[in-house]
Amino acid sequence: MEIKKDILWRAYLSFLGVVEERSKRLNPFGMLARRTIGLARENAQNVGIERTYDTMLQGQKGKQLVRYIAGGAPIPIEGYEIEPENGRDIFTTLDIHMQDMVESALMKMMVQSESEHGTAIVMETKTGKIKAIANLGRTKDGSYSETMNYALQTTEPGSTIKLATLLAVLDHGSSKISDLVEVGSAGHQFVGVRNVTDAERAPKPMLTVQECFAHSSNVGFAKLAYKAFADKPDVYKSYLQKFHLDKKTGIDLVGEDSPKLPKIKRNTEGLHAMLTAAFGYAIEVSPLHTLMLYNAVANDGKMLKPYLVNSIKSNGVTVKEFSPVVLDESLCKPEVIKAAKSSMEAVVTEGTGKPVFKDFPIAVAGKTGTAHVAGKDMGYGAGVYQASFVGYFPADKPEYTCIVVIKTKPHAAMHYGGQLAAPVFKDIATGIYAQYVRGKKFGAVNVVPDSSSYIYAGHKEDVQNVLQKLNVHYLDSMDKTASFSEVHTYNYKPVAKGVGDAKNQMPDVRYMTLRDALYILENRNIKVLIKGKGKVIAQDILPGTPITKNTTVTILLN
Repeated sequence: MEIKKDILWRAYLSFLGVVEERSKRLNPFGMLARRTIGLARENAQNVGIERTYDTMLQGQKGKQLVRYIAGGAPIPIEGYEIEPENGRDIFTTLDIHMQDMVESALMKMMVQSESEHGTAIVMETKTGKIKAIANLGRTKDGSYSETMNYALQTTEPGSTIKLATLLAVLDHGSSKISDLVEVGSAGHQFVGVRNVTDAERAPKPMLTVQECFAHSSNVGFAKLAYKAFADKPDVYKSYLQKFHLDKKTGIDLVGEDSPKLPKIKRNTEGLHAMLTAAFGYAIEVSPLHTLMLYNAVANDGKMLKPYLVNSIKSNGVTVKEFSPVVLDESLCKPEVIKAAKSSMEAVVTEGTGKPVFKDFPIAVAGKTGTAHVAGKDMGYGAGVYQASFVGYFPADKPEYTCIVVIKTKPHAAMHYGGQLAAPVFKDIATGIYAQYVRGKKFGAVNVVPDSSSYIYAGHKEDVQNVLQKLNVHYLDSMDKTASFSEVHTYNYKPVAKGVGDAKNQMPDVRYMTLRDALYILENRNIKVLIKGKGKVIAQDILPGTPITKNTTVTILLN
């Protein structure tokens, strides 16, 4: 009975010309930057740009004065109405092609390493514009989705904060980039008031300041900080404040965490906190904070505020434009910035980043970072790590600055920044350089194929038969119930694992033959558009995206 009344009421409203408004969220690019662009939610607060600019996007609803006649039917009164106003249009700084590259590169590593969550951000060096920002978290069924904006969440950063310590020490004048530091060969030393341990032993007992940075020596950086600030540890904190690590970045997103600096006073506790912060603990900053600092060095010392919106338009007319905001014209002395740049290049050419970037044709500068993770329900001994890589490219004329941060699963075999985050950075740099940098003013790049990094996928029995026929020894971690599997490299050895088989989600068909890809997709009633020929190398809907009726995916073959 109630349904019949509702149908009659809707028919009557339609007869009167009264329109009932219904809103439906469309995501034409699927999961790409979904958390950053925003979610409009009925039972929870909006997030992302949607929330920041909510009043502008909403517009104004129209109003109509009506009178009710017998039976309670409304009759509009002419001349007593307020016309509705369309919401304004927000034009972001995000580049959809760059976003796809970043999200795909991050997704590849997340799936391979089965990590908990990760984020990757690309900033335009000269402007502070965010060109891409990906946030992937592992869901209960093992797939990945943009559930949280990890780019804005603060954590203990680990060794990437050593750039701040390097800048402080060099700007203070207590050390020069070529000075020698005795780090020893034991891998640990007592410095001032605490014992300090290196993740890996230094290649030699005496390192220059630049080599301490390149090889990420905790002992070396604790000693540098002790030499400079032992009698006045609070001065070190003042440098962190000068580098804007004590306040929010100010990006146009609601929900950014505030950084947390330790209490550093001129006493034993303050000295302990200062030495600990010098190599990345006892201080909490977000990936975006770290990116902003590294971008300042890439930009010759000029620190810029990161931002996400280019302009706001109303009916096609620009009502507001956004320009770069300079937070600090000169973060440090020019010679300090120059020394920091050379140290970041040394990370890639001779330090912790060398294994990943060896023979890489694009000049890169950056820093690896690895931190033990502790939280409310776990300590540092839980075996969870945060792996990072942050840097810029091309190193001689920086155009883009990028950070990748990944939180591992407990006791993951791969947990160093050079193992998890740096390869993602490398993939991002390769794609962006090829499409956005090379054509403008740089020569051709011959990318050397890396046979140690590969992924093949297909029907499980076919994969097993090929491996057995070729007499390839591999680690078998395939799910017995899985029909399809993939083979990828892990520590330069092949590992076979099952491919996710959730029926209500977009499957990952990359690296499969067209036959296998079509079999999986069409069995889920997904329409397929095919471009190219060969093996599947890309798909325009990310794996793990919920499947809806009439879903169409485009797959690229090569």
